[in-house]
Amino acid sequence: MSSYDDVVAFLSSPGIVDSGVPHLHTTHIAHVFVGQTRALKIKRPVKLAFLDFSTLEKRHAACLSEIAVNRTNAPEIYIGVVAITREADGRLAIGGGGVPVEWAVEMRAFRDDDLLAERARQGPLDPALMRQTADAIAAMHARAKPEPAADTVAKMLAIVAEVGGVCGAHSEVLEGDAVAQWMARARCAVDDAAPLLRARVAAGAIRRCHGDLHLANIVIWQGRPTLFDALEFSEEMATVDTLYDLAFLMMDLVHHGQRAAANTILNHYLWRTGGRGGETDDIDGLRLMPLYLSCRAGIRAMVAATRLGVQRSAAGVNDVTAGSDGIIAQARGYLRAALDLLEPTPPRLIAVGGLSGSGKSTLAAALAPLVGGPLGALHLRSDLERKAMMGIDETDRLPPEHYTPESAACVYQRVLMRAQAAVTAGQSVIVDAVFATQQERRRLTSLAAAANVPFSGLWLEADADTLRRRVDERRDDASDATRAVVDRQLGYDIGPLDEWQRVKAGGTPGDTLQAACRALGLP
Repeated sequence: MSSYDDVVAFLSSPGIVDSGVPHLHTTHIAHVFVGQTRALKIKRPVKLAFLDFSTLEKRHAACLSEIAVNRTNAPEIYIGVVAITREADGRLAIGGGGVPVEWAVEMRAFRDDDLLAERARQGPLDPALMRQTADAIAAMHARAKPEPAADTVAKMLAIVAEVGGVCGAHSEVLEGDAVAQWMARARCAVDDAAPLLRARVAAGAIRRCHGDLHLANIVIWQGRPTLFDALEFSEEMATVDTLYDLAFLMMDLVHHGQRAAANTILNHYLWRTGGRGGETDDIDGLRLMPLYLSCRAGIRAMVAATRLGVQRSAAGVNDVTAGSDGIIAQARGYLRAALDLLEPTPPRLIAVGGLSGSGKSTLAAALAPLVGGPLGALHLRSDLERKAMMGIDETDRLPPEHYTPESAACVYQRVLMRAQAAVTAGQSVIVDAVFATQQERRRLTSLAAAANVPFSGLWLEADADTLRRRVDERRDDASDATRAVVDRQLGYDIGPLDEWQRVKAGGTPGDTLQAACRALGLP
């Protein structure tokens, strides 16, 4: 038995990590021993294409790095680095006076049920929780300093080469033709996106990010989503476009059937980075998302295939596929996803108009995951854009003087500019505002025509009592509309709706959604 095997057996024993028998989590690069209140994580002595933990010194350095890169995001989870020592009598100890034979990251324990990965298996993820997750990610990215000297084109080509090379080396798991096809298409996508990739550097978007931001690395800690287990073994791999960092989580959500959650996070994140909490507006960068999503799926395929190889080596088994059907299916599924995600989806522009209380924002939010590519549509809400312009949070109230015709014109101009940027980037958009005048509605039609994208307008209608009741019942909402605002709007001359379709919106949100889907030709 090796010294490392001794350590694994020692930490697996009752009463060592803390009281009781710890639960062991095994990955291709670590063993994690989870007790009742604390956990110890040791690095496996492996050397892979993308990391080297082959010596005790390198594993110690990786443990120190893990604490450094995670303390900002999860200071209450990460405690420190502790030595596993061999005492004079030959026994192993945690933090003893003997010679260190292994190093461990000490953490506070949490339940598996509190991981977003587990929550996602249980059903649809809560939208409020997804907005909190987006806030945490946006705050992390805002704290990181831009890297002005990054060569993003070379970096993406290197990622494609590494993923393709590792996947291709596992031909017993992943079909060589599929790997070669993905590599060729991904390289073409990088070449096509080269000017935008370079522009992202100039925009300050290349930063030291999380690097491994998937569902299993986000935990609900003390009631809030907390990012942990950031990539510790390579500053180069973790210093990337913030949208590429976000794309890992987006891909993981879509792959697990959580498209609505992905759409909620994307929209809230873009609102944060576009108006508050960040120096750049990421809408232009959305053209890169198919490439970014595809590369992230490719990485998951690579990791799954690598995990099989590590298991084979540890078990001394020649047949890598023996007893590994689940991991094989996972690797192949991610490779298929990597190919599918490179397929572009033609954008469309949808507008949802109506008086306050007609349910515009509720409908637009429900439609957004159903429209466009795998991440759904960008939802531009005039109420949120107004708050962003003022530099305040979404539920902060604005006084009446901010609701002048001049102010409204500025808000509409911002909405139109962002919508134009999005459709130009190949991103479908749903715009949600009152659109009380024919001029406002026709500006959207003109925008769609200029961008050569299809346009659909929905005008929501409900009776006056319903509008007033809904406005009265609002809580924690971005809209500042009151009953008095509704009464004033009821006197508007809306004018001809032209090609906009009327939708009855006096019933339940589900009824309105069904009617809107019929009008838009959505399934």
